[in-house]
Amino acid sequence: MEKIDARTLNQEAQEALRNQIIRLRRAGRPHKEIAEIVGVTESHCSRVWTRYQKGGAQAVAKAKRGRRQGEQRNLTPEQEAEIKRLIIDKAPNQLKLSFALWTRDAVRLLIEQRCGLSMPIRTVGEYLNRWGFTPQKPVKWAKEQSTPAIANWLLKEYPAIEKRAKQEKAEIYWGDETGLQTGANVERGYSPKGKTPAIRQTGRKDRINMISAITNQGKVRFMFYKETMNSKRLISFMVRLVKDAGRKVYLILDNLKVHHSELVKKWLAKHEEKIEVFYLPSYSPELNPDEYLNNSLKGRVHSGERAQNAKQLESKARKHMRHLQNNRTKVKKFFEHPCAAYAS
Repeated sequence: MEKIDARTLNQEAQEALRNQIIRLRRAGRPHKEIAEIVGVTESHCSRVWTRYQKGGAQAVAKAKRGRRQGEQRNLTPEQEAEIKRLIIDKAPNQLKLSFALWTRDAVRLLIEQRCGLSMPIRTVGEYLNRWGFTPQKPVKWAKEQSTPAIANWLLKEYPAIEKRAKQEKAEIYWGDETGLQTGANVERGYSPKGKTPAIRQTGRKDRINMISAITNQGKVRFMFYKETMNSKRLISFMVRLVKDAGRKVYLILDNLKVHHSELVKKWLAKHEEKIEVFYLPSYSPELNPDEYLNNSLKGRVHSGERAQNAKQLESKARKHMRHLQNNRTKVKKFFEHPCAAYAS
């Protein structure tokens, strides 16, 4: 019988051939006879039977072909673990590397310093991908931000405000101002490679501003204005907020200068039985859930058909704010951001 070159068979056929050899051998057939029946060499039958005797059925089962995981890698498992730990725990400048963030170039230099290996940039990218690292837009934190002040707010100040609000049956609002202008663009569009998409929009810069306040129960209150925020406009908004709430209001704001003006302080002192204002730690916008409403608003207003003037801009913004007012579930989601979850 013509012999079969088992190397030309797929894995399933090879496994079936090995199993046939084992069945015949267990039935008492000698290797020479099995070789004639199956169509392979006698030595191949002997090797299969020896593997089966040593390792059982698992030893002759089909296995994953190709290079084994970790085989022929430049870095040892210990070196990989060290590099991963350094990327997670340290910033480049802490390791005396002149980079602000961990880029492929920064990681390549780190590997060269720690492991003595000069690695191609593409290989560095493959290692990062294998470790589960992806390139991401960084979150910006102000250098002036005070970590102790934030800790004090989260652990002491806000819990005390929350406790007082329950005792006085007051409603807690988080407030913030934002601005919108024509010409802003936050969308991306597909186009053939090398041909940048173009968009026609007005060159005139019209602007509107808005102050808003939200609660963790999904309530939204807002007011549009065209000029910059001043004491009178802030007081006007607070008057409307108190009237609408129907009970005492605790309003949490950032440290914008107008929020601390003498006129505002005098007005608050006269109406302390209706409203109190508290201030977030300086340079900590991420602690204000209303900031995430502003992000949602800008994303919606600057998408789709472009607003060409202030009237159209306000129309789009008002439409989205009305939508949020009628959808408390979406507003509650702003409090699910990790930095704002303390207020949920």
